[in-house]
Amino acid sequence: MKLASFTHAGRAGYGAVIDGAIVELSHRLAASTLRLALAAHTLADLTEMAARAPADFALTDVTLDVPLPDALGYWCVGRNYRGHLAEANMKLPEFPSLFIRSPRSVVATGQPIIRPRLSGAFDFEGELAIIIGATGRHIHRQDALSHVAGYAIFMDGSIRDYQFKHSLTAGKNFASTGSCGPWIVTADEIGDPSQLLLRTRLNGREVQATRTDDFIFDIPTIIAYVSAFTPLLPGDIIATGTPEGVGFARTPPLWMQPGDTLEVEISGIGILRNQVIAEPEAQ
Repeated sequence: MKLASFTHAGRAGYGAVIDGAIVELSHRLAASTLRLALAAHTLADLTEMAARAPADFALTDVTLDVPLPDALGYWCVGRNYRGHLAEANMKLPEFPSLFIRSPRSVVATGQPIIRPRLSGAFDFEGELAIIIGATGRHIHRQDALSHVAGYAIFMDGSIRDYQFKHSLTAGKNFASTGSCGPWIVTADEIGDPSQLLLRTRLNGREVQATRTDDFIFDIPTIIAYVSAFTPLLPGDIIATGTPEGVGFARTPPLWMQPGDTLEVEISGIGILRNQVIAEPEAQ
């Protein structure tokens, strides 16, 4: 099942995407957001409700939002593909490398991502995102996948000169530089998340193409690691890192420019598509 947040006729909602249509769940449940619905209901409950209800409107009649608009933040894993470490001449990490992205730095599919005025070094990173569906702390690897509600696509847009010369937090949190979507595909439809193909295209040119079996730290390891220091809650989002092909590792570097179109596609999930625009001049 695909679960999406959206706006329809000026009203925010969420529901299931089925055969090109939306079965709205937000007016059938007490939970006001999809994150709260994941906390209050099992996926089986949501699936059953979506299956027996009629479609409310066509997918083309809504504007998709980020899957979880009220997400508290995004846990992001860096340096997690062997190929990416090789292209950047980095050492194999002993533990997952984590940073946090603010929700204000992330937009939905179809919305513009912004190259800031302060830098032209705007890089792309296509990633698989994990959506947590069940609360857990000190989760064991063997139990980790039972805490996953589903998966989405994440684009960890990075301002490289700020990341490398100022701070990782700054370089990863410029406003509207990342994206997430287009929806959540539930874990039962994905099957083995280590066998997905991730492709990133810049203006139609393929710049990343790697399977998720190139992970250094697999999804159970990541979930166990994060849950060791903080409780994981329904609706928490963990981005799992980017594969080789990023712009800064190329000669010359390949930066995103205003007018470019970026697409990240993951098998079994769909396509996350954004156009790059320049940050408007200050008023």
